[in-house]
Amino acid sequence: MAEYRILPPRSEKLLAGLFITGGIVLFAVVAPFLVQDPRFSGNDAFLPPSADHLLGTTKLGYDVLAQLAHGARGSLLVGLAAAAIAIALSLIFGIFAGYAGGWTDEVLTMVTNIMLVIPGLPLVMVIAVYAQSRSLWLVAFILGITGWAGSAVVLRSQARSLRSRDYVEASQVAGERTWRILLVEILPNLLPLLAAQFLFAVVFAILGEAGLSFIGLGPNGSITWGTMITEAYGGNAMSAGAWWWFVPPGLLIAVFGAGLSLVNFSIDEVVNPKLRVVAETGDRRRAPEAAAPAAAPVQPAEPKAEVTA
Repeated sequence: MAEYRILPPRSEKLLAGLFITGGIVLFAVVAPFLVQDPRFSGNDAFLPPSADHLLGTTKLGYDVLAQLAHGARGSLLVGLAAAAIAIALSLIFGIFAGYAGGWTDEVLTMVTNIMLVIPGLPLVMVIAVYAQSRSLWLVAFILGITGWAGSAVVLRSQARSLRSRDYVEASQVAGERTWRILLVEILPNLLPLLAAQFLFAVVFAILGEAGLSFIGLGPNGSITWGTMITEAYGGNAMSAGAWWWFVPPGLLIAVFGAGLSLVNFSIDEVVNPKLRVVAETGDRRRAPEAAAPAAAPVQPAEPKAEVTA
């Protein structure tokens, strides 16, 4: 009888993703305490990278490394806050709608479909225009309330599938409350999917904030990677050859997104059974004689003793 075993997903992606994201998060937490004031303009303008300024200075004499460190903190705050808001709304309009069914499901699904139809970027732009003062938290709120619909659709379909499971029906027959069934029986089975959706929302929020900042609708008075790119574009950094002003923030956005994507791919390998590697211990590529167990040596029969009368 053939034996099968499910091989664990490769961990190289997960380790690489955790190393990249962990390093950037550590940089955002520690580096702002080790650099100078990001708005200190006592330095010379457009200084190239040197021992005094590792990443050079901007047109106004700001230290690029100091701005990069504070910008990392600002971008991560926007990404995490927007992702938390998006996931919270996805839980309400996805899991609760899929489990409740009936008119509750229809109403919540209608709202979700409306948010899917409305273009995200124009909606974000309209909301940002009407906001007179845009802080980091307001930008995160705007990105969060406009980026949850796609996750809600995925979570709703999974919740509809889980509500027909035997253990959920047993909890309903036992008279368990709805909130306990959702938290104890359904939500734990969706944690890998929620983690993947959360990481995607973080990347979406950071890129969305960079896009808003580039068109002049980013946070006012705050430093993020997006505002750094915007200021570099407005300060003619490219024509001046000051690559050290706009390349580091753009590179960190790309690297951080790649790190989160690697972690997301690793989670997908756990969630999606089709991505798992199923191997047969008796592989056909092996030689039949190598796979077959060695035959036991034949013991010679012992001679029967003659019985004499």
